[in-house]
Amino acid sequence: MTEAALIDWSRAQFALTACYHWLFVPLTLGLAVIMAVMETVYVVRKDEFWKSAARFWQKIFGINFAVGIATGIILEFEFGTNWSNYSWFVGDIFGAPLAIEGILAFFMEATFVAVMFFGWDKVGRRFHLASTWLTGIGATISALWILVANGWMQHPVGMEFNPDTVRHEMVDFWAVVSNPVAVTKFFHSVLSGWMTGAVFVIGVSCWYLMRGREQRFAKASIRVASVVGIAGTVAVMFTGDRSGIHVAEYQPMKLAAAEGLMEGGTRAPFSLVPGIEIPGMLSILATHDIDGYVPGINDLLDGYTAPDGTAGLSAEAKKERGDLALNAFKVYRENRDTDPEAAAAARKVLEENVEYFGYGYIRDREELVPPVWLVYWPFRLMVGLGCFLLLLMSAVLWLEYRGKIERFRWLHAVALCSIPLVYIAGQCGWIVAEVGRQPWAIQDLLPVSAAVSSLSTGSVITTFCIFVAVFTLFLAIEIRIMIRAIRKGPEAVPAENPSAGPETGRTLTSGQD
Repeated sequence: MTEAALIDWSRAQFALTACYHWLFVPLTLGLAVIMAVMETVYVVRKDEFWKSAARFWQKIFGINFAVGIATGIILEFEFGTNWSNYSWFVGDIFGAPLAIEGILAFFMEATFVAVMFFGWDKVGRRFHLASTWLTGIGATISALWILVANGWMQHPVGMEFNPDTVRHEMVDFWAVVSNPVAVTKFFHSVLSGWMTGAVFVIGVSCWYLMRGREQRFAKASIRVASVVGIAGTVAVMFTGDRSGIHVAEYQPMKLAAAEGLMEGGTRAPFSLVPGIEIPGMLSILATHDIDGYVPGINDLLDGYTAPDGTAGLSAEAKKERGDLALNAFKVYRENRDTDPEAAAAARKVLEENVEYFGYGYIRDREELVPPVWLVYWPFRLMVGLGCFLLLLMSAVLWLEYRGKIERFRWLHAVALCSIPLVYIAGQCGWIVAEVGRQPWAIQDLLPVSAAVSSLSTGSVITTFCIFVAVFTLFLAIEIRIMIRAIRKGPEAVPAENPSAGPETGRTLTSGQD
């Protein structure tokens, strides 16, 4: 098999693991907030109904949480197995946030999740509530450090290249943590998890309404989830706007591919679909100025000069400077022990061109263009589904508030069928983010062709097939366990509870809210 096949299969394996992992993470983040809000209401009102509601969603959270950990651990190991050159080149930087995630966030989650699940009758209400919130905060902090690492790959900052160790080394930890790309990506991803959890809870609750079951529980869950989901979705739109600014500044080729923009300019149009455009909208989204200049794919390959005098080098010029950096690095390594003057001169040339280091590995300018269709269409699907789901959550919240949610049975079916749609939207977002920056493993510094491990293609194909089977089995088991838990429903509120209402037994079906 060819080197290209090894790269493609290694990328496919990592993408497979990442996509499966992201099936579990957003639901974890969303349910953590929803169940914590419900338990807070229980502690404040001392109403056993809210305790039962919180415990039910905690059960779903736990099922999803366990499987998510398994896929996440495998994903981190793949940096060492499939991308060892990458791990060596930037391990000092990339490994730091992952280490913090493992030591701090994962430890925090593991500690308080045990109290949350097994401490209901063993600790006080307030301590248990704190454990529930801290479990969710731990999951969010875990996402923070992972997204700091990912954001650094999109916009590398806070490091210097050491030609003696052939590694990029961190020189400013806070620059890495406060990287604007990482900060925006963190809020965008976590808040999209709120949206996922909300749509999931609304869909399940509407299933109960369709069946005429657990009506008080279903309507209360819809109310809490809708508020969380609407707040999260509106915030996702805001962070998406900020992300567009960052992409235009740091990854203009990704933006051009996401818009299918071949020739750029001022007042660049935004394409809804091929042939339907909004004049000037892309300039507004990318620069917050209708007269802002947005380069297209051809501009980025051929070089350009914006109206404000900002210039962009051509692919050939970047390649030339990348070759200078690689050659200077080679000369430095050959002479550092025998000819200090030659080594010093080579190091100076390397430092002057190190920002284009990765371009020395590019063979053809066309490698710099990601697959446009695979960025263009997922972006539109993500935005379109996000708008639809915001309308759905707004509609069910309004109808529930007006006491009319039971009448719209067709809306119950729509809400239930929307559960897979929110997952599709999330996956599309990651496709845009990761496919859009190809061919770079680290933007402008290291292409995937230089980051891959020296493995046999056959071994990668074999493990890919094993992962497909194992992850699909995990997913099938999780779905089956969750369906059984949902069919069983929440626990009944004891009849002797004075806040349970006039009915005896399962007051969760009372239809009162």
